[in-house]
Amino acid sequence: MFVIDSSGWVEFFTDGRFSAQYSKYFKDTTKIITPSIVLYEVYKKVKKEWTEEDALLTVSLMNKTTIISLNESLALLAADLSLKYALPMADAIVYATALENNCIVITSDAHFKGLDKVVLVL
Repeated sequence: MFVIDSSGWVEFFTDGRFSAQYSKYFKDTTKIITPSIVLYEVYKKVKKEWTEEDALLTVSLMNKTTIISLNESLALLAADLSLKYALPMADAIVYATALENNCIVITSDAHFKGLDKVVLVL
């Protein structure tokens, strides 16, 4: 099971320079867990840089994965991880979601460098 960080979704959808490396993780959407904060970040970026229609299409594809909402226990775990690893809020929520669901984070975000259960795509 995987949690693909916002950077991975954007790379994949925009055919970015790392899209080929990310494509193998998108083959089976039943193996992807998506934190709701990633849905927020990707929708916002796509809408800002392209159109609302593109953003909604992106969300419809993301909804084929398992979306995990932020709840109290996840929020507290994310806060603890943020303090421990100096992670920004969204990254801490992504990492907490992955740990709570026994997933590996797939990302190009350097904030995750050196953390367990993380694959950096660079």
